[in-house]
Amino acid sequence: MSIDISSLTFLVVEDSAYMRTILRTMLQGFGARRIVEAEDGASGLEAMERANPDILILDWVMPILDGADMTRMIRTPDNPFAYVPIIMVTAHTERSRILEARKLGVHELLCKPISAKALYQRITSVILQPRDFVKSPGYFGPAPRAMLHQPKKWMRNPDSASS
Repeated sequence: MSIDISSLTFLVVEDSAYMRTILRTMLQGFGARRIVEAEDGASGLEAMERANPDILILDWVMPILDGADMTRMIRTPDNPFAYVPIIMVTAHTERSRILEARKLGVHELLCKPISAKALYQRITSVILQPRDFVKSPGYFGPAPRAMLHQPKKWMRNPDSASS
């Protein structure tokens, strides 16, 4: 299945120039026309203001401000970019990292080395299967897939009172 992503803006935050080139080339191959790049989380936060991205592709391990810290800063209800889908990219795929990514409010996790197919699947997932955002003590982000069928534990509407 092919979707048109030409109207979307992607922000790629990755400290490796080589990896940014790979990601940009893949995105262009999928039809993306608006790709903004940043080399660390601090410049990534600044780029968000300029780019107003539809999708954020974010490396986990970076100097200055890493992907986890950047996600924590974005995933606050008062942040104008709090609802932007985040695809986290990492070579560190141990279970503890995967669980931490979920707790941070990352939509999708992508393991390095990255294949075009895997990146495209993550992009189509966040576009075609959007998840409601939930707010609970200690968490604000997309409804975890494991919790989607347990609405009493998670609030479906982040603006509603406690459930």
